[in-house]
Parts: sequence; C-alpha cells; structure tokens
Amino acid sequence: MKWVPCIIPVLFLSLFLYAVVRRIRLYDCFTDGVKEAVPLVLSVFPYLAAMLILSALFEKSGLAAMVTHALTPCFRLLGIPPEISPLVLIKPFSGSGSTAILSELYAAYGPDSYIGRCASAAYGSSETVFYILAVYFAGQTHRRLFFPVLCALVANLLGVVAACLLCRVL
Repeated sequence: MKWVPCIIPVLFLSLFLYAVVRRIRLYDCFTDGVKEAVPLVLSVFPYLAAMLILSALFEKSGLAAMVTHALTPCFRLLGIPPEISPLVLIKPFSGSGSTAILSELYAAYGPDSYIGRCASAAYGSSETVFYILAVYFAGQTHRRLFFPVLCALVANLLGVVAACLLCRVL
C-alpha cells in the first residue's frame, strides 16, 4: 500500500514524458481545454446556484422539518427508522446538509449502533439528485424533467429501503 500515493504523480510524469516524446505542446493543449470549459461553466452555473439556494431555503424555512414529520409513518412502514428520516429527505437536495445530519446521528446514537449503520448505508446508497440533474440538464435544450426526477427519487428511496433492510438482516 506504500505505492498508492505515488499513482497520481507517476501518471502526471508519464503524461509529461509522452508529450515530450511526441513533441506535443502540453501547455498550449491545456489552455485550449480551459478555453472550452469556460462556456460550460457559464451554462451550468445558474442551475447550480438555483439548486443551492432552493435546498438552503428548504432547510431553513422549516419545510424540511414539516415534511419529515409528515412522512415518518410512511418511512416506518418501509423499514426506514424514524431517526434517519431527516437524512433521507435532505440527501436529494443537499450533500453538505445530509453530511451534517449524518454527523448528528453519529453523535446521538454512535456509528456502530443500528441507527448509525442504517444512516451510513442510507447516506451511501443515495445521491444528491437535484444537484446532479441540474448539472445534467443544464446542457440540454429540450427539458422534460418530471420523469427523470421521479425515477431518480424513486431509485433513491428504493436504495435507502434496501440499505435499511440489509442493516436489519446483517
């Protein structure tokens, strides 16, 4: 395992040597790539900003707490512990918010408890759906968002249900 930290430097050195041998102007290629990235960043930024603002509003307004309270009985029927309901609801919107909730769950229940294991598995089995969809659909001209959002949220929920089931069985 002592060689693992050397992988990235070796890859960079190999790329540099390959460019020298092939007489490729590496710096010019790099700057050309950066020039192509600027329009992409400009097209994606408004969608990312909107998603970040909306996720912050969802948490700070108290709507997240109300939705969590309302959906807790449904989650309980699906085998999701009520203690991790806030994590399940915040994760599709905010990665940092869900990390904070995961840390709070660890502090309250411990990482080796059933709740801690279930929260870890749920955190790892789900994704920040709205962030990824904002990045993906930023480059699309024809946007039909309902079915991709629905499919992603259902897949997220099924992943959490499966994760909690595995935590219960194992």
